[in-house]
Amino acid sequence: MVDQSIAPDVGTLVRPGVSEAGNGLEQMKRLRGTEAGGESQGSDPVAEDPLAESAAIAYRRDRLLASLTLIAGIGLALALPFALRAGAEFFLPVTAALVIAIALVPLLEWFERRRVPSGLAALICVVLFIAVANIAVAAIVLPATDWVRLLPERIGRIRETLDPLLALYADFERFIDRVTGEFGSTGEGERTVAVETPNSMLDLLATSAPHVAIQMFFALLAIFFFLAGWTRMRKQTITTRASFDGALTTARVIQQVVDATSTYLGTITLVNISMGAVVALFLWIIEMPTPLMWGGIVAVLNYIPYLGPIASVLLLALGGLMVFVDPWYALLPAVAFAGVHLVEANFITPALVGRRLTINPLLILVALSFWAWVWGTTGALLAVPLLIITKTVLDAAGKPDIAGFLFEEGTLTGHPHDEDEER
Repeated sequence: MVDQSIAPDVGTLVRPGVSEAGNGLEQMKRLRGTEAGGESQGSDPVAEDPLAESAAIAYRRDRLLASLTLIAGIGLALALPFALRAGAEFFLPVTAALVIAIALVPLLEWFERRRVPSGLAALICVVLFIAVANIAVAAIVLPATDWVRLLPERIGRIRETLDPLLALYADFERFIDRVTGEFGSTGEGERTVAVETPNSMLDLLATSAPHVAIQMFFALLAIFFFLAGWTRMRKQTITTRASFDGALTTARVIQQVVDATSTYLGTITLVNISMGAVVALFLWIIEMPTPLMWGGIVAVLNYIPYLGPIASVLLLALGGLMVFVDPWYALLPAVAFAGVHLVEANFITPALVGRRLTINPLLILVALSFWAWVWGTTGALLAVPLLIITKTVLDAAGKPDIAGFLFEEGTLTGHPHDEDEER
């Protein structure tokens, strides 16, 4: 026969598990109490304390909402790139206009502080932007068309220049013959292959002018209306918050986004223009044709992290091989740019941008590959500004604690033990 004095010891063995297991075992206790016909089960903190019971219900509700939010966020993240690619004709100019407009907000506010009306200030900003863009096009695109037209004619010179450097490669002859054939270099008895190259900037624009012109016009309109209504829109967004703390948070987030984006783009623009000027001066000294074009190409490509400088080195090497006969002298422009870029990337830009805008290189690579896949070269140019805007908003408004939700039974905004400490 079992000794009845052991029964209380069983109860004491079960009870410590309740405090360790949490809500699951508490529900089991309540079910056991119901099955026993309402017999007394001892003191139950959750059952006796209505506040604790309501807190447990709220916690389970928050976990459920967090689960649904996480699932919806994953679905949105998976569907977003395909939607952006399919709707590139709309999303690309809108996104580019948004980034450019945010970068122009400090200039707009400078005019408004001098009592210039918002509409006129926005118009001045747009006109200045168009003027700078036209100068860049005139300095880069127009001379570049001449270089593209000269490329088939200079294939022979490039071959002669590279022969001493690439003599060890056995398949170099086949490679050069294939490249020469693709560019339409022919002899007297050979079949002529016509290679269509743009004869002028008008010919280049004729094929894509309608599509590009519509997108550019739409983007300029978006920039103008965004800037014209910026002050009113910001004030309305802040004043319509339900609480004073919400208004302060909204104002802080807006200001941080504007400051971070404009600071980065403004600083990088000055750095790129300066680096382009240094490269152009060096190319002018060594008598390379169209040094301003090469300086502009270097400045524009430097907006694309990692890949832009690599492309600049390759283009400068190709340009040098098209102009100079000595192979080492032909590679001098690319080597000079590489040296200037190393100084700029490791010393000048970190000192000017500062630690506040320092971003994980892995995030930059992921953003660069993502936006380049979605929108091509334009997406690559927008990758870092969009990453800065997203990072600034998340830093100011709060990041979801996904790891805490998955591994610590949190609710995307905190952990359960944090709530217990607050209570």
